[in-house]
Amino acid sequence: MRSQSTVPNVKMLPVKQTLNKAEVKRLDKVSAPDNSSDVTKHLPDDIPVALRDTPSVAPTTVDRSMLRAGLITLGAIAIAASVLVAVQFQRSQQTQSDNTAIAANSAQSPAGASPTPSPTASVNTDAMLGHFRYAEATQGELGSIAADGSIKLRKAAAKAYQEMQSAAQQEGVSLMPLSGFRTLTDQDYLFFGKKAERGQVAAERAKVSAPPGYSEHHTGYALDIGDGAVPATNLSPDFENTPAFKWLKANAPFHSFELSFPKNNKQGVSYEPWHWRFVGDRASLETFYKARGKK
Repeated sequence: MRSQSTVPNVKMLPVKQTLNKAEVKRLDKVSAPDNSSDVTKHLPDDIPVALRDTPSVAPTTVDRSMLRAGLITLGAIAIAASVLVAVQFQRSQQTQSDNTAIAANSAQSPAGASPTPSPTASVNTDAMLGHFRYAEATQGELGSIAADGSIKLRKAAAKAYQEMQSAAQQEGVSLMPLSGFRTLTDQDYLFFGKKAERGQVAAERAKVSAPPGYSEHHTGYALDIGDGAVPATNLSPDFENTPAFKWLKANAPFHSFELSFPKNNKQGVSYEPWHWRFVGDRASLETFYKARGKK
């Protein structure tokens, strides 16, 4: 059997019946106070502080295209800076290498040694009194242009002259060789011997004759030509009036000969219509034009 608990029999009374008049009067005073402001101080706010004080801000939207462009620009700047740094580094390395090589060469060179000339310094700029220095041809390089063998030129020049002389003769013009290759000894007499005989100073003599070592005749490419029909004009400015000169002026270039000292030449040498030189091969061309520094 289930036991039943005993519950005391309590008689429930209405609330109003349990309160006496003093308590009712106290409650009425609290619920309806005379000063309403005192009551509102104890009531909670209708809006929380956090929500009231925080302003409403719309979220910011990021432009992706602008962000991408900015990143690309920064990347380009970084690449350009890297390239510039690499170039500067390479230049500094090259400069350091060059300085090291120069220092090494200077240390190996004996004291007081002359520096090795550069290829552009190979041009002969050695000149004196308006004449350039020339090397003397050897006898083995020469060939005769006179029947008695007294006048010689380098073999290529001798062959060209003989062909030119033959062509002139076919046109009734007589070309006569007066002087060809000269040694230093020959030129020494023509310059110093004649200068003393005529009482000339060096500068005056140089206008008509080159000092030894500076004559085109040393090369074996130059010769003096006269007119066989008018020998009185030999080695004279009047030679320009002869048939031989007129023929040479018109035809010598076809045989690779040219006038060495025309009127008002830059060397300051007197006009010599009888003095011609061969420039028909590389050696002869370099001999005369490299001596003048011409290109």
